[in-house]
Amino acid sequence: MTPSDCSRRSFLKTSVALAGTAPLATGSLRAKENDKPLLAYIGTFSSPLGDVLPTQVDLPPGNGRGIHIFRVDRTTGALTPAGTHDLGTSPSCLALNAAGTRLYSANETDRVGPNKEGSVSAFAIDRADGKLKLLNTVRSGGAGPTYVSLHPSGRFVLVANYFGGSVAVLPVLEEGRLGDPTDVKNDDGKIGPAKATHAPKGSFAFSGHDRTHAHMIQSDPSGRFVLHVDLGLDKIFVWKFDDKKGTLTAAETPTVALPAGDGPRHFHFHPNGKWLYSIQEEGSTVVLFDYTAATGGLTARQTISSLPPGFTGSNFCSEILVSSDGKFVYAGNRLHDSIGIFAVGPNGTLTPAGNEWTRGNYPRSFSFDPSGQFLYCGNQRADNVTVFRVDRKTGGLAFTGHYTPVGNPSHIVFLDLAKPG
Repeated sequence: MTPSDCSRRSFLKTSVALAGTAPLATGSLRAKENDKPLLAYIGTFSSPLGDVLPTQVDLPPGNGRGIHIFRVDRTTGALTPAGTHDLGTSPSCLALNAAGTRLYSANETDRVGPNKEGSVSAFAIDRADGKLKLLNTVRSGGAGPTYVSLHPSGRFVLVANYFGGSVAVLPVLEEGRLGDPTDVKNDDGKIGPAKATHAPKGSFAFSGHDRTHAHMIQSDPSGRFVLHVDLGLDKIFVWKFDDKKGTLTAAETPTVALPAGDGPRHFHFHPNGKWLYSIQEEGSTVVLFDYTAATGGLTARQTISSLPPGFTGSNFCSEILVSSDGKFVYAGNRLHDSIGIFAVGPNGTLTPAGNEWTRGNYPRSFSFDPSGQFLYCGNQRADNVTVFRVDRKTGGLAFTGHYTPVGNPSHIVFLDLAKPG
């Protein structure tokens, strides 16, 4: 045990002791807060991936039960089980609407129709207890949907189909139900090489450079443009979005290339809307882009490794997040099983600020709770979620000691029922 661990545990013990002497009024306030809890929804792989290319390296066995629901302790970050919505089609990515009344899931292992498309489901959320009620399920516009996000208008769900190499726009209908796609775009181009330009020395990392693989889709902060990445093509696509028709049209500069073989996976906008950070799965890099809001233009300005100095061997990057205050960027490393921490400079450039072990195997994604005090990491192969307290001054992550068993966790979203819907 390190001195910091000792001091932290001493602090928690003292806090518990003092809580016992708190006035009744404080206890009443906490009771009221507990009546309207903070909830976490965790999407999982709940069935094995089938009909995949032999080059597919990420083959979770399907240990999850569907969408797992937890109550979140606002003080300690601990998760308490509150039920599951059983779903055997691997709801691996989740998205909440702004009002916190609807939840959408990308069902990655579903197979619908002659083209074996995946599907997307819409759920109503009971604001009393957070339970889910299925509204409907529609085809996703391609095989293996791995990402869903809501357009800022709230009228469309955007879907990236990893195995289908396509993206789709789904309209949100009455009561939050989904309609059939209003637009589907199939990625096309030259597949990148098996060896990443920026791969660490000794790396054998190879995942998506066998065909087109749309991995993420999201609008810019204004909603005027939609961006998506294709890992196999090593490109970020930029689309003008018609929020009346729900259609995508190529932007002035329709694609931006990443280094050959590096494999862009996810991206995240800085809160100022001027910078975008992209993480590359096989190259193990983070790239800073300047973003031009008027045209959707992207200009690369910095490339930095997601790994600590001296690392050699194979690694697959996963998630990337910018803190809500814009001061830090967090990058996930699978196989190295860590989260790289980077300080954001005045002009957006990144400086390494630390690296934290995730206490599990193969961190697929991580999310901040609404307060930004805690980071929750889904360790896919370890079948658990681990919780870290965030140091808002240094960006550091301190493990809380909380492990939560979840089979093949994939994505975590939070809903605060204390806030009006």
